[in-house]
Amino acid sequence: MLFTQIDFQQAGKQQGFLQVPYSHNLGGWANVMIPITTVASGQGPTVLILGGNHGDEYQGQIAGMKLARLLTPEMVQGRVIIIPSLNFPAARAATRLSPLDGMNMNRAFPGQAEGSVTSQIAHYLTHVLFPMSDVVIDIHSGGRSMEFVPCAHMHLVEDMAQRRQMLSAMLAWNTDFAFLYADIAGSGLLPVEAENQGKIVVTTELGGGEAIPAEVHRIAQGGLSNVLKHLGVLAGPPVTREQLGLPATIITQALRREDYLLAPESGIFEICVDLGTLVAAGQTIGFIHHLERPDRDPEEIVAGGAGYLVTMRAPCLTMQGDCVAVIAAPVDLASLDGSRT
Repeated sequence: MLFTQIDFQQAGKQQGFLQVPYSHNLGGWANVMIPITTVASGQGPTVLILGGNHGDEYQGQIAGMKLARLLTPEMVQGRVIIIPSLNFPAARAATRLSPLDGMNMNRAFPGQAEGSVTSQIAHYLTHVLFPMSDVVIDIHSGGRSMEFVPCAHMHLVEDMAQRRQMLSAMLAWNTDFAFLYADIAGSGLLPVEAENQGKIVVTTELGGGEAIPAEVHRIAQGGLSNVLKHLGVLAGPPVTREQLGLPATIITQALRREDYLLAPESGIFEICVDLGTLVAAGQTIGFIHHLERPDRDPEEIVAGGAGYLVTMRAPCLTMQGDCVAVIAAPVDLASLDGSRT
């Protein structure tokens, strides 16, 4: 069963590990050691910050490590818990799934106390860290599989008070786009477990790939800091896009399965429009070229509805059933937060 020497009730700054028992051929008494930092001072919310839910998503891992080094108790009002690389075995292997058990951390909840490494981590979050937290920030990118227009995103939870707080925290990231998404690829998601416990959940999709531009790192780190100020746990006033001289965030949603375009055949994917482009229903947004039959016309990929291209497949080589693009329709804030019905 997972163990830690961190005392979550203690004020000040602590840095240690979540220790997950894992026996292997050369280690009968071995543990997976997952770095964790807590910084606590005074009264305020508890914010749990997670990077590396998928090991090949680096923006959140870097932002978490930098924040863990930077924060001091004098900067905090409440408690911040930082796990920069939650799926630590996957982070070390630069893979989406854990190489120890083949599991996807973001499909492992609520987990099992005596299960595999990934399942034990999920169980600990479900039963220990989520209950003590007010806010859960789960920083994602597209990893090696997808490239996103950098965006903060969230689910549309049914509880309107919870939803309003999530919307305001999502917008505090100050990304050009915000994205409301649906789950089309299974259950057991980390954000859903936290949402079901009534937590304010903020998630992101900050670009993708392994060569991450400096601007995307700035969005990850600056947005995280601003959200913490918005929540009142980090000293200093938050800034708005208006104060930065930027237009309002474009809020989009992809809540239908047909918004997620899947490859009907295997081949080489060609995107034809730029990320962030507003496209029309029925517009061709890409092609799948047939590797074995270049004499055949490529398979057209068309938008099922009007909206923005918010993500595309990163590797051109594509297997049948892979998601190659997502079209998200624009939506106004008033229709989401209950101020207009």
